[in-house]
Amino acid sequence: MKLTLEQQENLQVHQAVATGFIIENGKLTGIETNFGEKYRAKSIVLANGTFLRGKLHYGLMNVPGGRAGDPASVELAIALSEQLGLRLGRLKTGTPPRVLSKTIDFDKMEKQEADNAEENFTFFPEDSARPRAERRNMPCYLVYSSDKTIEIVNANLDKAPMYQGNIEGIGTRYCPSFEDKVVRFPHHLKHLLYLEPEGEFTEEYYINGISTSLPPEVQTQMLKSIPGLENAVISRYAYAIEYDFVFPDQIERSLSVKKWPNLFLSGQINGTSGYEEAAGQGLIAGLNAARHAAGKEHVELGRDTSYIGVMIDDLVTKDITEPYRLFTSRAEYRLRLRQDNADLRLCNFAHENGLLPEWKFKKIDQYRKRLNSAESACKEKKHEGKLLWDMLRNLKGKQTEKLPFPEEMIGLDLENKGDKRAIRQLVINAHYEGYLKREEQSIVNLHKLEDWKIPESFEYASIQGLRNESRAKLIKVAPTTLSQASRIDGVTPPEIALLQVHLKRRSGE
Repeated sequence: MKLTLEQQENLQVHQAVATGFIIENGKLTGIETNFGEKYRAKSIVLANGTFLRGKLHYGLMNVPGGRAGDPASVELAIALSEQLGLRLGRLKTGTPPRVLSKTIDFDKMEKQEADNAEENFTFFPEDSARPRAERRNMPCYLVYSSDKTIEIVNANLDKAPMYQGNIEGIGTRYCPSFEDKVVRFPHHLKHLLYLEPEGEFTEEYYINGISTSLPPEVQTQMLKSIPGLENAVISRYAYAIEYDFVFPDQIERSLSVKKWPNLFLSGQINGTSGYEEAAGQGLIAGLNAARHAAGKEHVELGRDTSYIGVMIDDLVTKDITEPYRLFTSRAEYRLRLRQDNADLRLCNFAHENGLLPEWKFKKIDQYRKRLNSAESACKEKKHEGKLLWDMLRNLKGKQTEKLPFPEEMIGLDLENKGDKRAIRQLVINAHYEGYLKREEQSIVNLHKLEDWKIPESFEYASIQGLRNESRAKLIKVAPTTLSQASRIDGVTPPEIALLQVHLKRRSGE
């Protein structure tokens, strides 16, 4: 949605928030704000975070809010349900207290320096505004809670909203609150906490591992019982927050809503939890919203190309019973989905969709060609009677400062940063070659099922041989391919084969 300068200024002055949708002739054409303003757009992206009917819990006291200091978005949640007819659920997450750094005694904690890794978030570090080398090295600190901390929590469980039935939203198992850890793991007399700087230019530390919804006065007692935090001053209290989300079986893998193709959802509104999960969805929602506005087809990322593809496919296919977090174990092809080859996996997709400039694409393509040429040389040449590829395999996936053969034999130079990166790729590929080939075959099979498209009008009700449970789930999820249908919980391989037969009959093949 492109706003005029005057409209942008109005939003800043009025602090306008979206409260409803404009629907004309059965189509979604824009949004309305709490000031009665109407903004029309060809595409709309909602990234509400935890604001939809958000409620903050500080002990037994609760207040409406999207996060501390910001109001909840109640009207928009109602509009999603009543205007757009979407099914909403309720989830819960939490946050730890933030502490002023000057009040922490770091001498009582274990210091953890930042990694001196050569990796950057970009293939083009020289193109970034501030190169990694110029940034401050900001350490983190480890410390354990004490037995006194546990005593304080146990003595105040009657003030914990989760144990008093005050919270209806479902929380994630992977990030339990501190009081939940105390109750669930009574045999542990201490728990590990991790102090992280809130940012490069702030004076706050984020205490990872002590998320809590206990009252502020209890939080103060808890911190004072931890070594190094005896005199700590809390700058922001911890709290639990529960909020509405849209059940993601109502969206496509493009992140567009099935009923409203020009509406795209991203982040916690889709049932996820975590910054990285939200950021990944934002990339796809923004890309497809722009394509929709330009009259182009939506695009998707596959499970075999990225973790974003794994996450979105899980969201639209699996039942969401708790806030979704993305783990490597969720990916069938995790040997292929590595951080060191993300540029190779995704540069074609990015370039084709206008996300990667031509000069950057050419630079990655040059790197790819040098890598492929070096790999071919390793599989053809020998050194001291041994095949270079076998010599790389003997390194067991670990790159050393010096290769077991002269690097000029494969046309690479260890002094060159790009070539050093290529050599690491070769070492990894050689070590895992057998497993990678097995994954490649699985991906071929996946693509065969992806090629079987399921039309929206496909009638599962008329197919004999489907179990009622499978039929109900297929109708609910409405998979777009046989591959997606095969990943629905409870749908069996024989039922996928049955669907394939019916699709073949339908196509007249």
